[in-house]
Parts: sequence; C-alpha cells; structure tokens
Amino acid sequence: MGCEMKKISLFLLVGLLPGLAVADEAKTDLVLNVRRIGLEWSKTQVRNSADYQDSPVSALKADSQDFIKGVFDTALEYNKDRLQWDNGLFMEYGETKLKPYQGPQTVSENADDILLSSNLSYDCFEFAGIKFGPTVRAAYDTEFKTADTTPRQNIVRTNVGLSLFDNAIIKSLYLTGVYEYDFTYAEYKTSKLAAELGWRLEYQVREGVKLSTNGYYREYLSYSEYVPTDLERDLSAVVRMDTNLWGDLTMGPYVQYRRARARGVDVYGSSFIMGISFNYITSFGLR
Repeated sequence: MGCEMKKISLFLLVGLLPGLAVADEAKTDLVLNVRRIGLEWSKTQVRNSADYQDSPVSALKADSQDFIKGVFDTALEYNKDRLQWDNGLFMEYGETKLKPYQGPQTVSENADDILLSSNLSYDCFEFAGIKFGPTVRAAYDTEFKTADTTPRQNIVRTNVGLSLFDNAIIKSLYLTGVYEYDFTYAEYKTSKLAAELGWRLEYQVREGVKLSTNGYYREYLSYSEYVPTDLERDLSAVVRMDTNLWGDLTMGPYVQYRRARARGVDVYGSSFIMGISFNYITSFGLR
C-alpha cells in the first residue's frame, strides 16, 4: 500500500504543480508572486521541549535561544474567469551552533520545513468583493535534514472544502477536511483524517506599510494506527509587518507561534518566536 500511495501522491503533485492551462479567448492572468525571500533574526522561547525530543516536528523540541533563519516563499498564480490556481513553494531553515566554554559544539535546528503545494479554488458566489466556493488542495511536507536521531518528516496531504479568496484583505480563508498519508517512519505508514481551518490575510496600513498574517489550525480525528509522536492538535500562526525600505526590499517585526500536542504526551509543546524580518517582495506578470 505504501508504494501505491507514493505513486498516487507523486502523480497528483506532478499534475497539479505546473499551474498552466491552455488559454482561450477568456481573460487569463499568470503571475509569479514572490511573497518573500528573506532573513529573520529571532528570539525563541520553547516550553516542554523535553517531552518532545522524539517528535519529528523541529519547532516543538528546539532550544530557547537566538537564531537567524532563511525563508523562501513564492507562488505561481493562475486566474481564469472564476478559477484560481495557486502553486507554491515554501522553504525555511534555521540552525544555531553553540560552543560552550567547556564542552563540545552542539547543533540545534530551530526551523526546518519544505512545503510544496497546489491550491485550486472556484468562484461560485461573490459578495462585496469576496469570492466564495469549493477548494481542493494538495501538498507535500518535508524537511531539508534532521540534526539528531529522529527521521526526516515526510507527509502527503490533501484538502477538500470551502474557501473565501481573492479579496484585497482576505487572500485565502478556508475550512476543509484533510486526508494525510504520513511515511516519516519506515516502520509506520499512517493514514489520518482531520479538519483544518487556514488563512492568509493582508492589510495595507498605509503606503509602503503592510500587515499580514497566515496560519492554520488542524484537529486530527482518526488514525490508521497508533504512533506516539503523531499530533492530535496543531496550531501555527505568523503575524508580520513589512515596511518598504527601498524598492522591493522591506523590513519589519514579526511574531510566530506554534502549539501542538502529540498522542503520546500529556502536555502541549509550544514555540514562540519574535524578531525582525528583512525581505524581498515582488511579483512578475507572465501573461
């Protein structure tokens, strides 16, 4: 079953990712949206990390410390009539190397994520500039590497539900059912069902200043088998303010919060980050 699921997942991702369609006489838009490429300086406070040392989620087992993180977030956006098709690649990595006065050098990953995604939404109704309709999503969630003995995260995820989208403020607000196929552990290949609420909002405070937030809350409902590190609840949220420095270069404060609970742990693990973000943000019209 594992091989079959991998083949099906690979087929879905390859088929969805190009985000290109044959154009006819209807108006079409194809835009490469560089949401941000940047560096972030952050101060991290992690609680109950000792209970999550066996978890593949890096944010829940990190150390409380300062670190620098690189972020790459871009999307190929295709719009035609009532159809919106976004294909995105999000990558982030943060690593801190500590060398105590007496002791060996230690390495800790504070962030490690690669998310390849494709989101298809259809506008059935429109009110006050907000489009509403069904949405279908597919994603592959993994990491660059693992800094300890835990395996690298490998998850294929599909979502089906309803979405508000393509508004000046509400870029995406969705409620979906989720099917997850988790092959992080070689000996455990787990199928999961969940419900997910997600958002991506932007607000232009004034010229050259933009406030934005994105994130999700995921509640897991069933599992094909018991794995202690599988999450029961997962909340991730980011709030950022970008101020134009020069051209497409921005700077501003940001806050990032992750809170989750695993099946084999009685307490929640959390990661709170606040810092300064330096970014390059732009878009290119391809059609």
